This record gives sequence, C-alpha cells and structure tokens, in this order.
Amino acid sequence: MPIEKIIVVEDELIVRKSLEQQLRQRRYDVASAETLAATHELLGRDTWDLLFVDVRLPDGEGTELLQQLQSRPQRPLVVITTGFGSVQSAVECMRNGAFDYLLKPYSPEQLDVTLRKAEQYTQLLKVSQHLSHESDDDSSHELLGRSEPIETLRQLIRKVARTNATVLIQGESGTGKELVARALYRQSPRANAPFIKVNCAAIPENLIESEFFGHEKGAFTGALNKREGRFELAHGGTILLDEISEISPSVQAKLLRVLQERELERVGGNRTIRVDVRVVATTNRHLKDCVDRKEFRQDLFFRLNVVPICVPPLREHREDIPLLAEQFLLRYARKHGVRIQGLAPRCLEALAQQDWPGNVRELQNVLERAVILSGDGDTIDLDQVGLARWPSLGPNLNLGPWASPALQGNGGTPPPAAKTAPPSDVLSLAEVEKRHILAALAQTGGNRTHAARLLDISIRTLRNKLNEYKTQGVDLGDAPAAEEAEDACPTPGQA
Repeated sequence: MPIEKIIVVEDELIVRKSLEQQLRQRRYDVASAETLAATHELLGRDTWDLLFVDVRLPDGEGTELLQQLQSRPQRPLVVITTGFGSVQSAVECMRNGAFDYLLKPYSPEQLDVTLRKAEQYTQLLKVSQHLSHESDDDSSHELLGRSEPIETLRQLIRKVARTNATVLIQGESGTGKELVARALYRQSPRANAPFIKVNCAAIPENLIESEFFGHEKGAFTGALNKREGRFELAHGGTILLDEISEISPSVQAKLLRVLQERELERVGGNRTIRVDVRVVATTNRHLKDCVDRKEFRQDLFFRLNVVPICVPPLREHREDIPLLAEQFLLRYARKHGVRIQGLAPRCLEALAQQDWPGNVRELQNVLERAVILSGDGDTIDLDQVGLARWPSLGPNLNLGPWASPALQGNGGTPPPAAKTAPPSDVLSLAEVEKRHILAALAQTGGNRTHAARLLDISIRTLRNKLNEYKTQGVDLGDAPAAEEAEDACPTPGQA
C-alpha cells in the first residue's frame, strides 16, 4: 500500500469529520488539522503520504502550504479541495505542485478515483527511483542460442510465463539464470508492471530483512524515514530473488509467510500489508541438498519449487559458442569504440573446445578483454583471448552439479563405459574446488578481486578459502604481493 498516512486540513468540522471517516473506512491512518500551523506541527512529527488541503483556512491560504512543501526532501502529494473553484485557481494550484483539485461537495466515487490515482502514481515513482539506482549491465539482453537445449528452454519459458506460478531457476554460475527470469517476466501478463530484483548474496545479513519487507521510521539506528521493501515495490508485478540459497534461516521463515499468505509486516511496524507479486527465485546450488543438510527450510523449498527450470551449462550447447562470440564481439566493440574484423578460425575453434567452468559469463568476459586488448581493424586471435595462458584443468575435473553424467570428467566427450576410472583416481569435490580456485588465482596473476569476479564469488569467500588452504600447508606464493596487485587494479567504474 504506497499511500498509508493522510492529513486532512479543513476548518469546517462537518466536512473534516466526514472525510476522516471515509478515509478510515478505507484503512488509512488519518490525522486532521484546522490551520496551517497545526499542519506544520504534524508534518514535523512524522512522514506523510497525502494531504487533503482546503484553499481557505483561518491563518492563510492552502496554496501557501503547497509552496512551502516544495522545499521538503520528503514531499507528500497534495489534493486541493475548495467550494469556490475556478479555472484560474485550479491552474495556479497545479502549477504550484498540487496532485489533484476537487470541488466540494465531492462524491465517494470521486474520492476513490483520486486515491487510486495517488496510489498508482506513488508506486510508479518509488519503483522508478529504485530502478534508477540499478546498474546498467548486460542482463537486459535476450537469451541467445539456437541449439536444442536452448530451444527446449525457450519452449518451457513460454509455457510457464503465462501463469502466475512461483518459479525456481537452477543452474551453474554464469549460465544466464537472470536472463531466463527476465524472459519469464517479459512474456507474462505482468509485463507492464514492475520487475524488481533482489541479490540475496550481495545484501548484508542484518539488512536483508529490511530490503525484503521495508522498515518504519525509527525501527533501528539509521532508519530516519519509512521505507518500502522490495516486495511492496513489486506489487502487481514480479520479484526476482537472486541466489535465494544465501538467505538466513530467520529470513527464510518470514519469506515463507509472504509466499503462503501474500502479506508482510515492515521491520518495526505492526501493520499487515498485502502484496500481489509473482516470485521467481534463482540459485547455483542444489537446494534439495541444502535441505538435506538443514541449511534451507524444506517447506520453503516446496513453496519455491512449484515450477523448476534448469539452465544448461555452456558445455552442453557448444554449438551456440560461435553465435554467442559474434554477438559479444559486436556488443563490446560498440561499447568500447573499437573496430573488430572478427575472430580468427583457429581462435573460434579453440573457444568451442573449452569447458568454460564460468559458462556464458566467462566467455563474455574473455571476449570483452580481447576487444579491449586488440587494435582498430584487428582480427582477434589466440593471443588476445589468452587461451595459451590458461592452466590445464585435467581430465578429472568435475564439471559442476548441473552437468549431465555423460559430460563429467572428459571435457564434454562422453567417456566409454569400459574405461571408467578407478575410484582412487577420482578427486574429491573439495580438491576440485581448491584446484579451480588456485587456477583462477594463477590466471589473474594473484589479483584476488579479479579472481573472485571470475569465480563469481565474493572476495570474502575467496579470502576464507585461501586462509583454509594455508592451514593445509598449500603454498600460495607471496601473499603481500597479491594484495598489492589487488589494490593496484581498480574495479570497473573506479578507473
């Protein structure tokens, strides 16, 4: 509910009480004032969403209040009411920032129309403010590919998009889970409503509840104003819960209530707020395994897993690599202002033979780097993409939890049944993870920030893993030098 708190500024007792009663019947919090002075006192004590202001008041004109509200950082909407209306008066009020202009007496139907317009305008404004702070990345591009796995995925998206069912999108990091979520949104009946994304892994644990559900003024230190949560912003539309497996058990319990009842309470508040949202969640982990390890609530898993969608890793649709490479080259050539002739045939062949543990995102990063390092009019070859410098991952590499058994352990080629490796030759998952992390660190020259980005994990997680390997006696090289390299390379946008 974007509109919650309303002030009625009216000096006629009967009119004021009548309007208060009608607003309270519609479940709004209402306060009233007879003068401009009393109105300023109410505005100083709390944050208000809407004001009904009479033009003629005992201590001044309602238009004076309009002008004074323009300098406030949190400006409520103002509806001017008058029994002596004129075109000139209406024009003057609208120029000074009035949201609407009502002639007394007005009917309950007119009041409903005004309130509905104010609700819609307020939500659109808040969604626009939220989206204006979103980073402009490649997530808005279409799902690319012509292979059978991608076509099958598109058909499933078309079937599921027309419903309001909750969707759980699973797949390895970098496979394009967010692109699938956006495709579901664009093809759904809610395509004209908000699409709000929450990166559960990027929000600190002590703030994620406030981000989900919002908070009231004074709910905690630093809560200077009321704030709507992401679920409220997504009202009528779709919310994407990215990396849902990263939320804490306490937030999981509250999220379960939203999925079951479609209602929530803000942090520090006691008002129950109903929301109409479609929930799409993504994860790069097997949530069923997380449930078995008691890391994720089973009832929440059942609520999320109404329609599961598995996004195939890049090695399972290698035939799409030429198309992806071409599109990425065009995109980054425009972005960085570089003219590129294309990819050398041997380079394209080498790209198609890679296992791409980072999937499409890794291919994307490699080609962006190649465009940056090449000169105008160049043809990109092996040197620019850096394939010759990549460490060998070996035949025993576990290609990830989402790979089909036929693709495991042989670089994408199904191993013959008669040549199954003995159990002693199979690496443990912990060893595979360690080797992969150290290979990424070697590829980035010891730069932990770039290695974490390549692995699609946080820098904190990478540091914890490296500290763990140190205790196991693994030689990580000169740690201070690695830190210096990390500090010397700014992150994108800071250069």
